[in-house]
Amino acid sequence: MPKQIIASKSAPTTGFTEASKPPPIVQAIRFGNMLFVSGQGPLDPETKTVVPGGIEEQTRRTLQNLKSVLEAAGATFANVVNMRVVLRDTADFPKFNEIFREILDGEKVTRTCIGGTPHRAGVNVEIDCVAMFD
Repeated sequence: MPKQIIASKSAPTTGFTEASKPPPIVQAIRFGNMLFVSGQGPLDPETKTVVPGGIEEQTRRTLQNLKSVLEAAGATFANVVNMRVVLRDTADFPKFNEIFREILDGEKVTRTCIGGTPHRAGVNVEIDCVAMFD
């Protein structure tokens, strides 16, 4: 069974080292009934620049980008079984968590949230996920 590359024009592809080169990753890969979504950050899909604002605005944009990739694969947050979150500043966790709760609107997932340094300046949150299909 070959893996299927998933791409959404409504979300950026991250992972590039310089703008003139194509990214070495894809937004998502579906393999069988599993979907693996690359880390999404708070980048504007049009400009590929970091959205202005604090952790709340960055979390909203990151989750919207993640949702767009899921939709391109025919999935929603209801299909997500696990998320991994990196916060540049763990002191942002309470504000991040409130936006996360709002956007997921009662949907439950497993989640790991750690502090770390995302690879791009100005990015304060990055989220990847694994989703399942019936």
